[in-house]
Order: sequence, then structure tokens, then C-alpha cells
Amino acid sequence: MRLITILFFGLAGLLLLTSLATPKWGFYGHRRINRMAVFTLPPGLIPLYKKNLEYITEHAVDPDKRRYATRHEAVRHYIDIDHWDTYPFKKVPRDWTEALMKYTSLHLVDNLGDTMVLTPDPLPGKGESKNYMSLRQPDGSLAWSISKNHYRNFFKANILNQYYEDDWLIPCDSFRVLLEGYGSSLDCQSVFAKDHFSEYGILPFHLIVMQNRLTTAFRQKNVNRILRLSAEMGHYVGDAHVPLHTTENYNGQLTDQIGIHAFWESRLPELFADDNYDFFVGKAEYIEDPKTYFWDIVLDSHLLLDSVLSIEKDLSLTFPPDKQFCFEERLDATIRTQCPEYSAAFHDRMNGMVEQRMRDAVRAIGSTWFTAWVDAGQPAFHLMRASKPSTAELKEREALEKEFKKGVSKGRKHE
Repeated sequence: MRLITILFFGLAGLLLLTSLATPKWGFYGHRRINRMAVFTLPPGLIPLYKKNLEYITEHAVDPDKRRYATRHEAVRHYIDIDHWDTYPFKKVPRDWTEALMKYTSLHLVDNLGDTMVLTPDPLPGKGESKNYMSLRQPDGSLAWSISKNHYRNFFKANILNQYYEDDWLIPCDSFRVLLEGYGSSLDCQSVFAKDHFSEYGILPFHLIVMQNRLTTAFRQKNVNRILRLSAEMGHYVGDAHVPLHTTENYNGQLTDQIGIHAFWESRLPELFADDNYDFFVGKAEYIEDPKTYFWDIVLDSHLLLDSVLSIEKDLSLTFPPDKQFCFEERLDATIRTQCPEYSAAFHDRMNGMVEQRMRDAVRAIGSTWFTAWVDAGQPAFHLMRASKPSTAELKEREALEKEFKKGVSKGRKHE
């Protein structure tokens, strides 16, 4: 009995170490594709990045670390696009304001404390009705019909600017203005809005934000900010190339394939990238339409999802069960991970998919940096120097590392 007890707690300890030490493209992949993206850049830009190659490489993982510091970070890494629709996901607006408007409900509280939940909904039909929308109650009944442009202006003025606030509060007077002639005698104690969209991810929308920020940093010739944003932009672009960042079944939890996320994006690159992958992908290209470009990356990734899941599922049913998982020593810890033989079988069955997505990510990252530089007027960097981090920046980095080392992710876990 004593031996059984020792074995039981020993196995439990190993499983605990597995959960704590799962490799974080993982950190290896993000660093590698950021590093190789530098070599896609043209002569006018590459000196800045080559001089700071180690920074671009090391800080590629900062967004993943920030997941442990703020609840707002996690949703920037994925979009569960199949939660809303089926390919090609025409029901999901490509415009950020339109998407958030569509999936944000309004809650009107009267003086008795009763709440009316109102959901925006386009009015069906042609002609004039296409320019109007309804606010509907939960039973589907029409509460008010208002101009779409009027509602958009109201949303931008009263809700969008509160995106990172804990509560989205709306003054009753502003809500009365929204209802135009219908709201003068409205019984209103308070109004608040609820976001039902962001929890399923905002990755392609955040890529647009990051692209604009990077372009602004180039215009300002702010080298420190250029490097920081470039490193982080590379991370988000890399995430967009991972099929499991585009689905509600992001870790195989809906198909009894728990762990497939880290298997695909961490385990396989760590085993095979150094010796087998070709990361010299050619020159970065100017992106004419960033919004379409980023959405196309997400859609291309999603088209690979079925193959990722079906191949691994079939393999798990045919490969010897006792050869699927092994224990390895890593960073002074014992972890449970897929055996090299099982990983090789999965890798071979996918016929170069992981390498191609990493290659595509390398070129896409370089192209986003190049595009931001061109859009900023191609500033010269030979007279510019990166400054030492300020005291505030150093404190921010220290706080980020401290939260990361605690190991408590805020928001949805990475895998």
C-alpha cells in the first residue's frame, strides 16, 4: 500500500508539472519568426532591425507575458470566428465599430429597478428600411426603430470610448437623444451596455490597431516605440497564422483532443524547425489593403483547421497508445508531452503545413513593418538612435515579468 501511495503521488506530481511547464509557435516559434522576418526587409530599413535583432527576437513574446498582467490582452490573440458563422463568415463585420455594435446589448433600468434588455438588429427589406435598425427586446418584439447612422454616432460617442472600462455606462439624456422624438418622457434611472463580442476574440481588428500605431511611430521617428511595436506586431501576426487561433475549439476541448494547441504550435516547431524548415522566404511586400490582408490570413488559417483536427484524431486512434506521450526534463521540471515518434507521424501527415504557416508568417511580419515605414514616408534612420528605457518603462517591464512569473493568466488560457 505504501508503494502504491508513493506511485500515486509521484504521478500526480508529474501531471502537475505538466500543467505548469507546457511550452509556450510557443515562445520558440514567435522568437524564431520575428528574427527571420528581419531578413525580408529592404536596404533602407534593415539596418535598424539588424542592429536591434536581439530585441526584436526576445520581445516577440511580450504579448503572451502580458496575458498574465491584464484581462484585456488575451482576446487580442485569437478570434473564434466559427462561433458567429460558417466560412467565409459574412455575418461578421470586418469593421471594428460595426462588429462591436452588432453584438453589444443595451440595458435600460427604470425607476422601479426593472431592466429592459435591448439588442440592435438591422431592419429587413429594401429601400428606406436598409438605412434603419431596430432595438428589440428579448422576445423579439420591436422597441424602437432608429437611423443606422444615428445609432452609430451614438455608439461611438457613448460606448466605444469606454472599451477598456469595467462598466459601460450611458447617461439617460444621451439615450433619450438616441430615441429622438420617442424618448422625451422615457422612464430612465440608468443605462448600461454589455459587450458580447470580445470574449470570442478580436485578433484581426487588433492587427489594424497595431499597424496604425506602428505607422505613427515611424512618422514620429520614435525608435524605441518602433522596435517595441514591431516586436509585438510580429507576435499577433504569428498568432493569426495558427489555425487553432481561429476557432472556438481552440484546444480540441470540443473533440476530445485536449492539448492539440500546444502540440501544433509549440511541440512540432521545437522538434523540427531548426533542422528541417527553410525560413528564407524572399522580400517583404507593400500591403495595399491591410484590413483585407489581415482577414485573409485568418480565413486561410481557418481553412486548415479541419485537417489539423481530423489528422490528429485519426492518428490518435491508430498509433500505439503507449507511444503517444512521454515524459521529458525541461528547465528543471518533468513534463508530459507528445513523444518524438508520435510528433513525427503527425508532422508528416500534415505534409509541411506547420513550416508553410511559419514561412508565411515570416514574410507577413516583414511586410507589415515595411508597409508602416513606407506609409510614414520612408524616414531615414542613420541619424537616429534608440534611447535608454525610461524609469517608467523599466518599471513596466519589471511589473510584467513579475506578473508573468506568478503564472496566473487573466482571461482565456493560451491553450
